[in-house]
Amino acid sequence: MNSSAHTDTFARDNLPPKELWPDLLLTQDHVLYPDRLNCAAELLDNWIAKGWSEKHAIHDTEHGWTTYGQLQGFANQIAHMFVQDMHLVPGNRILLRGANNLQMCACWLAALKAGLVVVVTMPLLRSRELVDVIVKARVQAAICDSALKDELLNAQAQCPSLSRIVYFHDDSPSGLHPLFRNKPTTFQNVDTAADDVALIAFTSGTTGKPKGTMHFHRDVLAICDCFPRFIVKMGATDVCIGTPPLAFTFGLGALLLFPLRFGASTVLLERATPASLLQGIDDFGATITWTAPTFYRQMAPLARGYKLATLKKSVSAGEALPAGTRTLWREKTGLEMIDGLGTTELLHIFISASESDVRPGATGRVVPGYEACILDEVGIPTPNNTVGRLAVKGPTGCRYLADDRQRSYVINGWNVTGDAYRMDEDGYFWYQARTDDMIISAGYNIAGPEVEEALLLHPAVAECAVVGTPDEDRGMIVKAFIVLRAGYVADAEAVKSLQDYVKQTIAPYKYPRAIEFMAALPRTETGKLQRFKLRQ
Repeated sequence: MNSSAHTDTFARDNLPPKELWPDLLLTQDHVLYPDRLNCAAELLDNWIAKGWSEKHAIHDTEHGWTTYGQLQGFANQIAHMFVQDMHLVPGNRILLRGANNLQMCACWLAALKAGLVVVVTMPLLRSRELVDVIVKARVQAAICDSALKDELLNAQAQCPSLSRIVYFHDDSPSGLHPLFRNKPTTFQNVDTAADDVALIAFTSGTTGKPKGTMHFHRDVLAICDCFPRFIVKMGATDVCIGTPPLAFTFGLGALLLFPLRFGASTVLLERATPASLLQGIDDFGATITWTAPTFYRQMAPLARGYKLATLKKSVSAGEALPAGTRTLWREKTGLEMIDGLGTTELLHIFISASESDVRPGATGRVVPGYEACILDEVGIPTPNNTVGRLAVKGPTGCRYLADDRQRSYVINGWNVTGDAYRMDEDGYFWYQARTDDMIISAGYNIAGPEVEEALLLHPAVAECAVVGTPDEDRGMIVKAFIVLRAGYVADAEAVKSLQDYVKQTIAPYKYPRAIEFMAALPRTETGKLQRFKLRQ
């Protein structure tokens, strides 16, 4: 390991033991980086040094176009605020909470310049979910949209580590803009090591307890130098637009990291609808769109009402892409979709295919820089066309924050993703199912046990089980099987009451869209729940 610039060593101290890390493939030229590396400098300052200050970087609704030079100025001012006003030191964890907008991007870059470790959370998360993240990462500071402050304040009451919160869209003297606007627009970046932790991205485990995945400064660059370089073939003239939140590593790469790495531009939509995304493509001359299959399916019937003259590429990720959705989009737009599979553990996409290389129904082949195979139940690679566990290696890999689940995710040096796949004789990977209790619905990862935990807090619920069930529009939906307590009636009113309760308890997108009441749940003689019977 390189000498760390972090004076707060929490992140490095809580990496898994080296013998539990996956094998890392770091010898290919496109993923070779110097030992000292600050990824924010590579993504932003690099372009200013090349004279690109006036080039468009980010467009959002509130500010219009922000140039690379302006973005650098904002990031540098905010970095000064982190150090001078919030008294943060390299290695401290900072939570960012907001929609896709300029403030979130500038804060993300500023945090990395100041040597902090970024934790970005979904705007929809409720206080009980925020508590899990803040406690696990021992977050000391937060930047939050003032519209989202209530849930964060509720969480802070249970999180002694979180001592400093600054809000944007807050004009008081302690608000983000009043604090940074008079700071210098130059900043001496912290001299971080390539293997200093840059971000902790949280993913839901099948137990419902979030896992923090730790990624280094070099990892941030590695994901930029693999999938978007070789499959999407991004360049400086591209304009990106899409829907995934910056809190998803899919959205972080697609709408911030990749455009900046290639000197391109990005358009951020805070509340995208299928119609507004199509309109945005026309309004801003977008060349690449990034969203989940569900969104493409909803956009396809509307597409002929828009010009879409500049759109060259459509990237789909977040859930398995149905062949019918691919066909529908191509028929309406003439564009062959680029499908991609990534995980939070590996940070971004590692299996995909460019438009000319598509095999309908298959996700694709390994992205240059990665290797993949199919493992059987005991961890041995299987012959072609055998269904088994997808295993991947590359320049990025799983390093959970102080979590025993590291032992089951990394097997014999492979990252075992939790997806069941088969690989054909040409190296194409064909998705079969999830191998655990994760439900992927409209691009959202939802842990069934977490929804169960929320339902069990309702006074009417005696027992419950949650599974994913196929759905034409969303890929899968959350379905709950519920045994009611005596005195409660199983009717439509009860369904709505339970759905509303879950929406108020955890992020609303996790609520059960289907509820079936049962007299008893199917169990084995030893009392173990038989989820497979519910899935059938």
